[in-house]
Amino acid sequence: MSERNFMGMLQAKWHEGKFVCVGLDSDLEKIPARVQGYDDEETLINFTCTIVDATKSYVCAYKPNMAFYEAVGASGFRALRHIINYIGKVAPDVPIIYDAKHGDIGNTNNGYVAAAFDLLGADAITINPYLGRQAMQPFLDRVDKGIIILCKTSNPGADEFQDLEVSTDWAPEGTIPLYQYVAMKVARDWNDNGNCLLVVGAPYPEDLGKVRAIVGDMPLLIPGVGFQQKEIPLEEQVRLVVANGKDSQGQGMIINSSRGIIFASSGDDFAEAARRETQHLHDQITVALD
Repeated sequence: MSERNFMGMLQAKWHEGKFVCVGLDSDLEKIPARVQGYDDEETLINFTCTIVDATKSYVCAYKPNMAFYEAVGASGFRALRHIINYIGKVAPDVPIIYDAKHGDIGNTNNGYVAAAFDLLGADAITINPYLGRQAMQPFLDRVDKGIIILCKTSNPGADEFQDLEVSTDWAPEGTIPLYQYVAMKVARDWNDNGNCLLVVGAPYPEDLGKVRAIVGDMPLLIPGVGFQQKEIPLEEQVRLVVANGKDSQGQGMIINSSRGIIFASSGDDFAEAARRETQHLHDQITVALD
């Protein structure tokens, strides 16, 4: 999987009109009996690779979440490596985002970088900015990789820290919420190599619009569409995401759905259901962009 450039691959997918990212949150407890293997490793591989086969025609990226593989131990890590290699073979033009949310001191981050990019073969990684740019430099130095920084996350309670007011000369009124300060710092000070993106959750469309206004055309990973807002019609979720998240070219978005796609059915038709939900999300984005 050498000679892959995340930003280039992503832009190529946008030019195809593809903005859906499928989150590969392969929770063993939810995997249908039809693909249960001899052991956990085989089960993870069988299920996740089947999802990839069913959805690859509609996606701009895949996003395996480390937690669901790490929970299984060494066999889960082997399964994740197998799955990433499999995506590289059957969908070689689709970039892979390793959803790890790493962030530590610089020396420790060297190990995270080696594991994510050199051992696993991911094209991008999610990171936590809390330790500051100097510590994150090992990630930022990988110019061919996407470095996706947490900004405004999609979970309930995200405002506990992310909405705290921060004093800064950048703000006309003297203070801005922390998530906006993160967006501004990353756009102004971190993105020398043009490989930074931000995570901004779909459940907060007004905040999404504010981040877009701050960062210009920097790409955004937008999780939380579908299952996390199941009380809101998908069409309305997508309309708000696209209206607030698109860049000046009508692109710039990686719109992620995880459980709403991969666990759309718990029966033998799980792959067909995943394909149907992926296509539906793709179609709704296309309509919203028109």
